[in-house]
Amino acid sequence: MNERLPYLREKTSKLTLSPGVYRMRDKNNEIIYIGKAKNLRNRVSSYFRENPDHTPKVAKMVSHVYDYDFIVTDSEYEALVLECSMIKQHMPKYNILLKDDKGYSFIKISDEEYPRITAEMQKTGKGKFLGPYTSTFVTKQTVEEVNRVFSLPTCRRKFPADFGKYRPCLNFHIKRCMGVCMGKIDGDEYRDIISQAESYIRNGSEASVEILTEQMNAAAEELDFELAARLRDRISAIKRAADGQKIIDEDMRDTDVIAMAQNGENSCIAVLMYRNGRLFDRSEYDFGAPDSEENMLEDFALQYYSDGEKIPREVIIEEELPDTEMIEKILRERKGGAVDISSKKRGKGLRLIMMAKANAEDSLAIKVGRTGKEIAALEALGKLLGLPEPPLYIEAYDISNLGSSSMVAGMVVFENGRPLKKAYKRFSIKETKIQNDYASMREVLERRFRHFKDDSETDEGFSRMPDLILLDGGKGQVNAVEPILREMGIDVPLFGMVKDGNHRTRAIATSGSEISISGTKSAFMLVTRIQDEVHRFSITYQRKKHAKQSYEAGLTQIKGIGEKKAQKLFSAFKTREEFRKATAEEIAKAAGINISLAEEVAEYIRNEL
Repeated sequence: MNERLPYLREKTSKLTLSPGVYRMRDKNNEIIYIGKAKNLRNRVSSYFRENPDHTPKVAKMVSHVYDYDFIVTDSEYEALVLECSMIKQHMPKYNILLKDDKGYSFIKISDEEYPRITAEMQKTGKGKFLGPYTSTFVTKQTVEEVNRVFSLPTCRRKFPADFGKYRPCLNFHIKRCMGVCMGKIDGDEYRDIISQAESYIRNGSEASVEILTEQMNAAAEELDFELAARLRDRISAIKRAADGQKIIDEDMRDTDVIAMAQNGENSCIAVLMYRNGRLFDRSEYDFGAPDSEENMLEDFALQYYSDGEKIPREVIIEEELPDTEMIEKILRERKGGAVDISSKKRGKGLRLIMMAKANAEDSLAIKVGRTGKEIAALEALGKLLGLPEPPLYIEAYDISNLGSSSMVAGMVVFENGRPLKKAYKRFSIKETKIQNDYASMREVLERRFRHFKDDSETDEGFSRMPDLILLDGGKGQVNAVEPILREMGIDVPLFGMVKDGNHRTRAIATSGSEISISGTKSAFMLVTRIQDEVHRFSITYQRKKHAKQSYEAGLTQIKGIGEKKAQKLFSAFKTREEFRKATAEEIAKAAGINISLAEEVAEYIRNEL
């Protein structure tokens, strides 16, 4: 809690309604955050109001604010320009600051009679080097693609020294290599193919197809049909590569695609750069605690494109920016030319955004120790349910019973998209005496959060507040539990998991409606997995308890063994195997009975268990 909040609220109440820039400072008078506003009083007061709904990043920043100052401007546009300039000058810790400390990669065309095309991290050895490229990923993909399209050898054989020494490898038979090792392709023809491959790397597929088509037609006119056929096959390979990948796209002459991924206290923005119709490079930038996607993407764009030479003709961005027109105006002035910013919601643009997002998710997955699919599923589920951020810690509940006997509940926990089995909990229904799933679920959730509110509670499964609660059931279950949570002051998103007639996940239930999840595959698969797991866990416990109750009931048929003695025996011998192996003396000691009765119990156990 920031003790300066009363002072900051009082100061802000007198602030101007004009546009401008504000600078938050800590107790050492260091600038820790710079922002712009079209209405300074409204924007700055939002940081200091009571009961704020801040993201973790903003909440942490506000906790360190000691004071602030501001600069009034004539327009919101001037405020935006000034904000960019000041962020670059002061580098505040809570603004997005881009640090690109990546190394570079090169494409090498070796200097030998039969050159090879390889991806290299350094300029070593003789040869021609293309680049540098900031993305090792794109460099390697480009090399793999060009070797495949032009059927170039990737083996370790030396040419022409190894001509005829070995049989052609598998790549030749599956048409991935032209078979240089057979010695049927002379050096001049091979170097011509390498020249075509270099042109393909530099200029993209469209220019390469035009050049190769001219060469094919010339070869046909000279009746060199064998060469014409090889050129035809090469043209077909290039077109197949263009059709089958997002790496090549002739419409993307000068375009950047930007998307982001979030996971708890971490976030990542990825940029795919298309130049001359092909994916030219890729970059990812890791950040700490995320802010809203729109604000992060806007701040990122302004800083990432601070250099006019870096700005492309078109920027496709995942979310529509709050001030797209002003951002475009700033970038056009920096570039000295046209710039268009758009957010694509369908077609090819959406596919490219999803590709950029997958790159951000995979990069973030490495950092947080999860797979890209798990991060994508949590982010998709959070968006589907309207949560402010992905639910990293999820609790799910299911009731299982046989009529009014053996009534139990299971609680499973998923952390970062994976089961956290050490936090699982089992509940025997105690207060609800007859079968009533709604009443049972109310009892379970009330008991669970009584544990949470108990200051002496040390059990990890009870002492942590979840980000999301899922109940196995529809809106009836949600309506039954919501009042209990409100009464206890538990503010956690609550939803039901609805099954279809085949006991498969169909939708997510709120207190009054349903949300379809079948159209969001990653979220659907995650919820299905959670629902299956909580059902498995609860029904396993119910069957175990029912079996134990049956055994206890059987034992009580023995004269001299009542419910209390039966319970003592099952407390002493936890498993069937332990019970079977128990001697009469051990049974007598555990239940407090004589040896004769213990022998009768042992005989019953051997026959019945």
